[in-house]
Amino acid sequence: MPRTIRLLIAYDGSGYHGWQRQRQGEPTIQQELETRLAALCQQPITLHGAGRTDAGVHALGMVAHFHTSGTMPLAAFSKGLNALLSADIRILGAEEAPANFHSRFSALGKTYRYDFFTGPVQLPGSRFYQAHCPGPFVPERLEPALAVLVGTHDFSSFERSGSRDKEATGGRGAVRSLSRISCVPVLARPGHWSIRFTGDGFLRQMVRILSGTLIEIGQGKRRAEEAAAILATRDRTAAGHTAPACGLFLEKIHYSPQIFCPLAPCSQPVAP
Repeated sequence: MPRTIRLLIAYDGSGYHGWQRQRQGEPTIQQELETRLAALCQQPITLHGAGRTDAGVHALGMVAHFHTSGTMPLAAFSKGLNALLSADIRILGAEEAPANFHSRFSALGKTYRYDFFTGPVQLPGSRFYQAHCPGPFVPERLEPALAVLVGTHDFSSFERSGSRDKEATGGRGAVRSLSRISCVPVLARPGHWSIRFTGDGFLRQMVRILSGTLIEIGQGKRRAEEAAAILATRDRTAAGHTAPACGLFLEKIHYSPQIFCPLAPCSQPVAP
């Protein structure tokens, strides 16, 4: 019976066209991993990720699984892969998973983090890992908006235009549940901020549009009281700008312990 192997993956997405394999042949995280896994396992491998990340987006705790008939030890899927991969992709752990485990469909939710810097001059070394949003930022301004956004809503206003067939039937459409949103300073460094979102699922570019809108509120460019009206319009043009991809990190995929004992993702950025 084929084995189900689950990987915990961190990557710097700066040089990739996102997670998902592309027909045009642009480099992607999935394609790079599948190529290395095929060489390691001596068989074609299809890697199933817990979700997709866009070009330039990073991950600290992406989960993916694949099936193999090989008998090689688990260490080969971490140490062996890391020896084959470029330094911008790391395997943090590998485990045997139950046959019915699926990285995407077994997941209960995800946590994303959006990092940004509001000072006047951004250091060159951080430009791929933080959005630069210069200007005064007051996190307390966000509190009324966060209270509105947490919960179950139709988040059409925070979805990339044209990314979903609005006429399709079935499924849950644009309805998602956010259980927590927070905005905190980073390591007491002036002007460095992180917004974290935990929810049962996210629409295309939803975190980046939410982040762009919240940053505008924190900088006084729009009022927090607008959040309810933005949700109600179900119109992308009502929300704020789409924050740059460079500040976004997929931090963790959440699973039930009864289904799978989760590996712990690293808590540090991929690069300074």
